[in-house]
Amino acid sequence: MLTFISNQAHYTEVLQRACSVKKTLWIGTADIKDLYVETKKAKRPFLALLAELIKKGVEVRLIHAKEPGPAFREDFDKYPLLYDRLERVLCPRVHFKILVFDCAEVYIGSANLTGAGIGMKAETTRNFEAGILTDQPEIVEQAMNLFDDVWIGKMCKTCKRRMYCADPIA
Repeated sequence: MLTFISNQAHYTEVLQRACSVKKTLWIGTADIKDLYVETKKAKRPFLALLAELIKKGVEVRLIHAKEPGPAFREDFDKYPLLYDRLERVLCPRVHFKILVFDCAEVYIGSANLTGAGIGMKAETTRNFEAGILTDQPEIVEQAMNLFDDVWIGKMCKTCKRRMYCADPIA
């Protein structure tokens, strides 16, 4: 499967898929903000759903380029489980937007993990985004390799932005 994703489909196809993983969820984004999703119960912070996934034993990794704003931090503080078990790396060079679902599917596109990028904003306030969603093994593997290279700090020694890195990986 190879699906082109645009605008509202980011929310319905990508974010909802993230909420239903069973084993692993890897998220790479340049920008992350307070993001809400709609469940059967109500509109809830995406961070609440990440905490639920972690509680079920899902490995959640998050790479982002800069510290999120105060609304995100306020929601983050409501879920103590995230302090200890959300695996998080801050890398100011990350600009890719990659979500890997159970090591079997990947979204690669332009949408940051924000309401206007991938969240539930209205069509009139949403960014114009595009990406692909695929389960093609060679694409999934390449995306995972890139994510993992950043995760383990493979590029840190040659990055030349270390002075801007608040928490160097290597």
